Amino acid sequence: MADLKIRPHAPDADGRVLDITPESAGWRYVGFSVHHCKEGQGFRHSLKDRETCLVILSGRAAVKVDDMDFGVIGERNSVFDDVAPYAVYAPADALCDVKAVTDLEVAICTAPGWSKLEPRLIEPSAIGMDERGSGSNTRFVRNVLPETEPADSLLIAEVITPSGNWSSYPPHKHDSDDVPSESALEETYYYRMNPVQGFGFQRVYTDDRSIDEAVCVEDGDVVMVPKGYHPVGSPHGYDMYYLNVMAGPKRTWLIHNDPAHEWIVKR
Repeated sequence: MADLKIRPHAPDADGRVLDITPESAGWRYVGFSVHHCKEGQGFRHSLKDRETCLVILSGRAAVKVDDMDFGVIGERNSVFDDVAPYAVYAPADALCDVKAVTDLEVAICTAPGWSKLEPRLIEPSAIGMDERGSGSNTRFVRNVLPETEPADSLLIAEVITPSGNWSSYPPHKHDSDDVPSESALEETYYYRMNPVQGFGFQRVYTDDRSIDEAVCVEDGDVVMVPKGYHPVGSPHGYDMYYLNVMAGPKRTWLIHNDPAHEWIVKR
């Protein structure tokens, strides 16, 4: 298994600053990349036997998938704006054409695909906001591509964790293929901080402690969660955003809380 934390690098010719593949991650399902494109810059994306969801994190882009033109989409200046993103779903083998109309940040989320679903636009009005937890465990979740919407493998959500709060908490895992009790899902966390110089912490650990890492995350970092529990903390003064991408052998999110900490939600 590769290091759990991946830092962004300088943009390549396509504006790519992060690129995680199943091969580089040492797992089977999730792929994730981020492009920072200047106005007028563009790129194309296509992967054999893998479906894609483009998430417009900030800025505006002209997007086509094969012969389907979705026009210019995107309305956020920041992932911390109080509005859901635009996203585009593309089936396996489809050709995605993206051109930045303004400075653009876009996430490319991929996983195995096979059913040749139709490309489609996912508008902000179709993405609800859920408030989870209470007190210092409150966070706000937008389900960009939940299991109730068509896809072969991908599950995608955005989470805002307010300053001083915890998230993905109490610690839970989803690494056993034991449906309906628990599902096995690989997961990536893509972080942004507000203000940008902020930081946060994520612990990834298994019951046997074969993985037990506490990772300091900064703006633009990715943490990979191959298995185990994975709680997140946001220090006072800094709001935290993360984009979750999950995929596994069954497309369902069924979690198992760490028994040592489950009392927190049962009191």
